[in-house]
Amino acid sequence: MPTPDFVLDLRRSIGHDLLWLNGVTGFVEDDQGRILMGRRSDTGQWALVYGINEPGEDPADTVAREVREETGVDVVVTDLVAVTSSREVITYANGDRTMYMDHLFICRPDPDGNRIPFVGDEESLSVGWFSPDHLPNPLAKSTADRMARVRTYRERLRSGDAHALFIFDGQERPS
Repeated sequence: MPTPDFVLDLRRSIGHDLLWLNGVTGFVEDDQGRILMGRRSDTGQWALVYGINEPGEDPADTVAREVREETGVDVVVTDLVAVTSSREVITYANGDRTMYMDHLFICRPDPDGNRIPFVGDEESLSVGWFSPDHLPNPLAKSTADRMARVRTYRERLRSGDAHALFIFDGQERPS
């Protein structure tokens, strides 16, 4: 589902005015170190799976739902990497203006679920597993930024710091 019903209902009231939404991103990695990505139908770019929280839905549940809807892959959410907010307004082709708070999670395929990706809805043109050394092009800038956050988080984790990353007073924390 490209746009949740609650957003469509809000848009009927506010038109194209700026809307603040909570979103999630799933960095899904399999046992071979491959990353699950989809080529977005709206931009043509390859990206990690992301989506919008439904009202009352926990962000970890949202990311698992979005991954399943868009790629058919069932996942287990393992880590919260970062909570960040966009600094720019996104204006969609229809004129809708939006900004997002993003919850970036690491996920792994559910050992009891489907691991074979397929295009699950109209948001993706193609989906698949990719080696981090051979990522598809064009790659969305937001995905490159989020993958860098995953690398930073994992480096900190290896040194014993399991804190999620966030921005405070203009600086990425913990620092």
